[in-house]
Amino acid sequence: MITVFSVVKDEVIKSTVATGVTTYRYALDSLYPLIDKFEEQRKVQRKKFYERLKADILRGCVMPPITLAFVNPAHASDPNSANIQGFVEENISEGYILDGMQRLNTLWDASNEIGFNPNGSLSVNVIIAERYDLLLYRMITLNNGQKPMTARHQIEMLTKGVLNIDHPDMVIVSEKETESAKPHGAFRKSDIAAAYTAFLTNSVNNENSRIIESKLDEILVGKVMDSDLTTSNVSFSHILDQVARFSADTISRDWLRLGNNLVGFAVGAKKSYDHLKMISKDHFRILTETFDDAFSALNVSKINVGKFRRELSMHFFANLDRYQDADADEITRVFFERTMVD
Repeated sequence: MITVFSVVKDEVIKSTVATGVTTYRYALDSLYPLIDKFEEQRKVQRKKFYERLKADILRGCVMPPITLAFVNPAHASDPNSANIQGFVEENISEGYILDGMQRLNTLWDASNEIGFNPNGSLSVNVIIAERYDLLLYRMITLNNGQKPMTARHQIEMLTKGVLNIDHPDMVIVSEKETESAKPHGAFRKSDIAAAYTAFLTNSVNNENSRIIESKLDEILVGKVMDSDLTTSNVSFSHILDQVARFSADTISRDWLRLGNNLVGFAVGAKKSYDHLKMISKDHFRILTETFDDAFSALNVSKINVGKFRRELSMHFFANLDRYQDADADEITRVFFERTMVD
């Protein structure tokens, strides 16, 4: 078990942060399996890189703390150490390793060597966040600059945790799941991940083939850190709830299934969420039809279609209070002005 010593509140990510200690044996039995929880986390550093740490473990070194995290609104503000310790013990299989994946792998390697002491002490920090978005924010601040866990890998990893939609009108499938058959009306998981990235960064333009991947990832991290993620009350799960609700209408669902539309909607909906949740499914269908009518009036040979579809859908839904009753002609004029190129 993990013995919790103290509990404080992180006011930035609105989360409980506890400090505690456990044994190497418990870490191997209960924490090490968590690094295999997601495919993206299996890309570990070459073992040679951590040979020195393994040797030091066998000699009795004290490793830096592992950071373990959970998403649980009920305990995100709980100051009671005993409660937190009990929660961690009962829900350990639901945790995420935010920091220390490489160390746990090295600990596993060391455990197979003669002279390993399973009763060695390992410090553990525990973060309990009220939502995944805030957990991801802290994950990026912990792992930024480390390889090979890029910001994109981290976002993709936690996207899986966000996808807890239980709605018959919103089916989400991975690319692998569509190899043999393509479920009619299903959302692609890659599009959801792209929408989540856009939501986190407040930007619909996070891809650029002209920028090398490492620099693009650095820019992405900067966008996340500069966004309103920690001050906004709207989470990506809230956005997905609305996507699921509107997807009961097949026309709306097909509009949202288009990746560029979904990306723009995810960012725009964050700004107009209180207004959006009052919109009926029928009204939303009319909005998507108005959007497409206006967009079809643009000369596609003169614009980057994907880029402007993302930007215009973001603008359209971010300003829903202005456009909810507008006709296609009015929206066409708006779109024309916003796509004018000098």
